[in-house]
Amino acid sequence: MPPLPTRDDPYASYNFRITVNDVSNDGLAVSGSFTEVSGLELEIPPIEYRNGSEDITVRKIPGLKKFTNLTFKRGITGHVDFWNWVVLALQGTVKRTSGLIVLEDENHHDAMRWSFSRGWPTKYTGPTLSATKNEIAMETLVLAVEKLEIQT
Repeated sequence: MPPLPTRDDPYASYNFRITVNDVSNDGLAVSGSFTEVSGLELEIPPIEYRNGSEDITVRKIPGLKKFTNLTFKRGITGHVDFWNWVVLALQGTVKRTSGLIVLEDENHHDAMRWSFSRGWPTKYTGPTLSATKNEIAMETLVLAVEKLEIQT
């Protein structure tokens, strides 16, 4: 894979794509036209301790890595591959998989890539339906992930 480009101007946040591997019935990757993705976070919380031979100074060492759940939002289009994945989890068969979130530049070339692994659906939220509003019907899918990294 060629290295990702760098530039002085920041990228726009609206050009991105999401691919999740092994979710469809044929085992191929499923791409979604999502309107929002959040949760590209990780944390290494410090563990504080005090040596008995020192004064009241707190020492800090790295704790366990924590990866935030990824939240994907999209307009409902009738494609049910992600829903079928949620149904498997509801039936007790949690199918863990990997995926890729790609930020694109203005010409739709890859600018940055975040890969996640061992992800599985932990929450699904259907749309709020109202005859008094003129809005897109949106659904939300939350994935628990065990690893998140930027591909260079």
